[in-house]
Amino acid sequence: MLRVSLLGIVFIIVISWVDILSGDSGFPDLFRSETWVRVFRFLQELLGNDNVNTPAFLEGDRWIETGKLAYQTLAMSVLSISMAGLVCLLTFLPGAKNLSDGDKIPGWPRFLGIMYFPLRLFFVVTRSIPELIVAMIVIFFISPGILAGAVALAVHNYGILSKLAAEIVENMEVEPVRALKSSGSSPAQALLYGIIPLFLPQFLTYLTYRWEVVIRTTIVIGFVSAGGLGREFRLDMNLFKYTDVLLILIWYLILVMMVDLVSSRLRRLAQ
Repeated sequence: MLRVSLLGIVFIIVISWVDILSGDSGFPDLFRSETWVRVFRFLQELLGNDNVNTPAFLEGDRWIETGKLAYQTLAMSVLSISMAGLVCLLTFLPGAKNLSDGDKIPGWPRFLGIMYFPLRLFFVVTRSIPELIVAMIVIFFISPGILAGAVALAVHNYGILSKLAAEIVENMEVEPVRALKSSGSSPAQALLYGIIPLFLPQFLTYLTYRWEVVIRTTIVIGFVSAGGLGREFRLDMNLFKYTDVLLILIWYLILVMMVDLVSSRLRRLAQ
């Protein structure tokens, strides 16, 4: 069976490349000298070597202007991931199969089992709707801006974080919780001492990773004027201001590097 699957993959790869090379994909244009001449001219303009315009990343005023937008983007990402993480922490437990099944942990609240399927369905619905669609709906109720973008990002990431959080708990051993319950601990004590210490470090890893993704996704949210660097990115692309686009991408790189440093620090504190 493995050999048949491998041959099938090789066959699909060969057929795909034959179609690309023989069709109207434009792939052969990549090896033409005219294409690389255009690439060289574009890079000259982007780096400011055309002696016509000063690139945006060499202008201090542009750094200040985009820096303010970067701050808005950071604020939007922090607000959205905070809302998603908080609601996730309040609702993920009934979504874990091993906790919702009261037979596996004697004395665990039975109502968790009733909430399991509706919650898992809600996790699927919230994470399956793209952030842009959610933002287009949200702006009908909230004026375009940082809050609308944060709410749209929070709704989508809530579904993702809740699924990951539930799976963290499902992969845990329930024996420590069962031992705590059999020794007379309340459900709150079993949660505090048997689940949270093992759950929190891995959840913080997922949370900070989604924070990085949220910062990059603000570009998409900017297409519905949700504020931050995303809206400026859309405008600069439409006006062919590629040096301004490069400056915005530099700011995104700075933000992601900063989030990576913060997340590594948080993970060390949680361990």
